[in-house]
Amino acid sequence: MDKKTLWAIIGSGGLVLVLAIGLVVWQGNSPADSGALDNFAKCLAEKNIEMYGTKTCSWCRKQKEDFGDSFQYVKYVECSVETQKCIDQKIQGTPTWIWPDGKRIESYLPLEKLSQESNCPLPENFGK
Repeated sequence: MDKKTLWAIIGSGGLVLVLAIGLVVWQGNSPADSGALDNFAKCLAEKNIEMYGTKTCSWCRKQKEDFGDSFQYVKYVECSVETQKCIDQKIQGTPTWIWPDGKRIESYLPLEKLSQESNCPLPENFGK
């Protein structure tokens, strides 16, 4: 292998490394991780909109990840712990979102859709 080919391989590897590091840094600074969705999550809680889920539900994990650190403000019922509450609410699948007026959506909801359904605003720069 000549020096030119070797340097091309090293340069390509370096570029891939820089791009990978950049992606990790970019994802680590997402609005959800920094608590930028706190007001959105608090608005849902103030309106007594609850999410019912389970630890083993992959869509529930995805829903929680969408909120990042702000999920702590969401009214959440873990059905494997609060079993009776989930039975009383007739939870058939998770995640399930329930409004105080009885409205319910039995599905994972992208935050934009949850914002529309709840009339709780997302941050202005969300998703940009």
